[in-house]
Amino acid sequence: MRKLLFHLNCFEQGGAERVVSNLVNQLVQEDYEVIAATEWQGEVEFALDPKVRRISVGLRPEDEEKSRITKIYLRFSYLHRLIREEKPDVVISFTRRPNYRALVSAIGTHVPVIPAVRQDPKSYYNTWADKLLMPTLYRLAKGCVFQTAEQMSYFPKSLQKRSRIILNPVNDKYLQAEIPQQKEKVVVQSGRLVDFKNQAMLFRAFIKVHEKHPDYILKLYGPDSGDGTREKLEEIIRQNHAEEYMILMGGSDELQRELPKAEIYAFSSDYEGMPNALLEAMTLGMPVVATDCPCGGPATVIENGVNGILIPVGDEKAMTENINRLIEDEELREGLAGEALHIRERINGQAILQQWKEYIEEVLE
Repeated sequence: MRKLLFHLNCFEQGGAERVVSNLVNQLVQEDYEVIAATEWQGEVEFALDPKVRRISVGLRPEDEEKSRITKIYLRFSYLHRLIREEKPDVVISFTRRPNYRALVSAIGTHVPVIPAVRQDPKSYYNTWADKLLMPTLYRLAKGCVFQTAEQMSYFPKSLQKRSRIILNPVNDKYLQAEIPQQKEKVVVQSGRLVDFKNQAMLFRAFIKVHEKHPDYILKLYGPDSGDGTREKLEEIIRQNHAEEYMILMGGSDELQRELPKAEIYAFSSDYEGMPNALLEAMTLGMPVVATDCPCGGPATVIENGVNGILIPVGDEKAMTENINRLIEDEELREGLAGEALHIRERINGQAILQQWKEYIEEVLE
């Protein structure tokens, strides 16, 4: 039986955390022994199979009064000690800081590390420290999992040769969801209210859409990130007296039922890794207007004009025009929706699980 140690900050609800929770839950059903080593426990987390062993490698209460340098050392030390004690076949880490911790903590253990890069490297690996650490530490990786070719291109060529591109799996509830025959006159988006998703651009664009199509409304599903985005969106609504047609719905666990009621899905991010929300919308057979944002996530899954529409990042005019185009052209809407459904063949849980299993075995052999 293979023993796998996954390392990430926590399982609080977010894109990478969703992917890891799905993956570890599947792996323990495939007779892998799985350890989830996390820094802390989030308030609202994705559920883990009881067979997944959750171990904390974060700071302890007695560490809180120690210096910053000491805290950094202890984080590496706790993870290093766990790797030595458990002797996993491989360590798999997710997102920037856990990747750094795993690569450093595994030094001297002879345990291979597979970091998974989720974000846009240009936006997330842009400090002087990152520019030093990224090319240095990632060379220690046995391999790496990326989501797009553009993402991979930022990393050392020697690493690229032993890495793989694996997309995110979509939860089965989206694959099994019923798609209503009758659609509501709604444009929808789902995702955290956060600056880089540029929901403010979508709101400004929809004000113009509503002027032409006053019977349509915009619904935005997603929790508040606390970075001030919600307040900005509320101000746009207030200034334009748009309370009746632009609605902040908050978070929902029923998106597989709510999203497909809408006619159109709009994606407005300035940058992302591989956006789960976009994949879920396509899995639900929704016609999508999406920004062609770095690091190439939308362009990896959308063929422009075939299974969705790609527009330039931040282009409010293009967002307005293409939402109007889909509202006015039922044949185009239905054509894009039908083609979008084919994404299910690429990103169902079993297909992605098999790719991970094959890559893990390849790395270990």
